[in-house]
Amino acid sequence: VQLQACGGGLVQTGGSLRLSCAASRRTISNNAVGWFRQAPGKEREIVAAIDWNGGSTTYGDSVKGRFTISRDRSKNTVHLQMDSLKPEDTAVYYCAAGRGSAISTRAASYAYWGQGTQVTVSS
Repeated sequence: VQLQACGGGLVQTGGSLRLSCAASRRTISNNAVGWFRQAPGKEREIVAAIDWNGGSTTYGDSVKGRFTISRDRSKNTVHLQMDSLKPEDTAVYYCAAGRGSAISTRAASYAYWGQGTQVTVSS
């Protein structure tokens, strides 16, 4: 599986961005998918995750109520809608496909990783 993340960029505080993660070579429609982020000097952290059919989602505490994860199984893509962005959201965002179908917040549960897309929120 190859994952391609896109949609990052520079935005002002309070703005919005929509990240997309597209899979190629094989379907991820039966895999959980997660978005993680890593800021300079910090550890990678979970942003959001969704199970195989979109029936269950989970979010990191810092983004609850502002970010929304969704998936389009027919297009083999997962999206992350990010609203009310803050400077502390600045990081490289990675999408990852899980080893299985169940949702997980642990990076070790994800076998396939995209290359990351930079999100920068200016104050």
